[in-house]
Amino acid sequence: MPALEPMSLAVTGATTSLLSHPCRIGTLAPMCRPRNVILIVVDCLRADHLGCYGYAKPTSPNIDAFAQTATQFDQFFASAVPTQPSFTTMYTGQYSITHGIVSHKGDVELDENAPWLPSILRAHGMTTAAFCCLPRYKHWFIRGFEFAVDSTTRYLSDGYTAELMNSRAIPWLKAHSDERFFMTIHYWDPHTPYMPPERYRIFYDGDPTDPAKPDTLAPLQRQYFSVMWANWFSKLPQPLRDASYIESLYDGEVRHADDGVGRLLQALDESGRADDTLVVLTSDHGEMFYRHDIFFDHHGLYDGNIHCPLLIRWPGVTAGGRRLHGFAQHQDLAPTVLDALGIGAAEAMDGASLVPALSGGEMPPRDFVVAEECTWQKKWAIRTETEKLIVSRAPDFHGRPMRELFDLRADPDELCDIAEAEPERAHALEERLEGWIDAMVAKNGLTGDPLAASDITLGKKWEQWLRNS
Repeated sequence: MPALEPMSLAVTGATTSLLSHPCRIGTLAPMCRPRNVILIVVDCLRADHLGCYGYAKPTSPNIDAFAQTATQFDQFFASAVPTQPSFTTMYTGQYSITHGIVSHKGDVELDENAPWLPSILRAHGMTTAAFCCLPRYKHWFIRGFEFAVDSTTRYLSDGYTAELMNSRAIPWLKAHSDERFFMTIHYWDPHTPYMPPERYRIFYDGDPTDPAKPDTLAPLQRQYFSVMWANWFSKLPQPLRDASYIESLYDGEVRHADDGVGRLLQALDESGRADDTLVVLTSDHGEMFYRHDIFFDHHGLYDGNIHCPLLIRWPGVTAGGRRLHGFAQHQDLAPTVLDALGIGAAEAMDGASLVPALSGGEMPPRDFVVAEECTWQKKWAIRTETEKLIVSRAPDFHGRPMRELFDLRADPDELCDIAEAEPERAHALEERLEGWIDAMVAKNGLTGDPLAASDITLGKKWEQWLRNS
């Protein structure tokens, strides 16, 4: 396949020098505190489709170069999916069971008293800006932002692309580089529909319409997504048979976003603020392609959807290229940013600061993580180093069992459910999960598990489609 040249991602000499003389936790000098913070969120970005996380295809040369100047968290997981609960968790530092936003496009409103990272930073004198579509959907995403730039009104005509985002964000960065700032930029390129420019369609060899290929798209015809993706699929080669071709388009969009990230980081270098800016790169969730009967969407609590990248560059503190293995989740981001700035996390935040780990200490002491979704289906998951249990609060559209257990060492792709074969093992994990949920229900003064009491949101369209079919 043809190769694309990566963006030139400059790392200033001053940054390199600072990285070689990191400060230590406990003796963190004021000069080591970051002046600014940039939060980069790439929607739908799976960790395992980046080179720095082991992907063999050249999807991410700029992010990989950035990883060499940052600390990489190898086991970073979403605690709630998809976008709206995930971003709410990032900004509140709370699990969804605490802040209450368990669904995407649900009716629950975020409490006005919930801790909110942008508001805290603005109250501490930082100029705050969001280049993100979320404020048009839920009003709380505008809280604390002095500048909120939403370019999604041009989505249908021009595409909500990295180029469009950077055309807004980079001039703002240059104009406000003399101020202490917090900036969020939310790239959307890997989100459906995957329609990368031709120069990024380099990850598929062969003919996806070849009748000799197995028709791996056939199961899609019995799903509501066959309606959702009809217009998108009409623009692809026909008759399309190979689902891996569409996955290759996702890879092209990852490469598209990667170039956008590269240009933003280059602009940060050019602004002269790279040496005093904390840069956090992550995703809100991953993506599922066609395994587990989920076609090109971000529902399901399998690792493909909840394992996210996390790269943090803190000049003067983080060691470039360092990789940390312990568990971390989205609720840790707000406490980490506040701790790095010397502000301190709000008492109501559930997450743990990653500053000790970033500065050479230990990761938060966790032996499991928990995740939930209540958008297309109602499920909880508990994941340890070696196993994962997924528990459904209601039957799903894919006909999956109410409990699924996976041995992650023997079956890292989570393709072999062993819940029936090993009921005691499943029961032990379920007890841990239900105990955690009960403890959080009690801590937050709830009447019960909010998933059990809530309706799926986007999935109502699927229910209606089934009734009309």
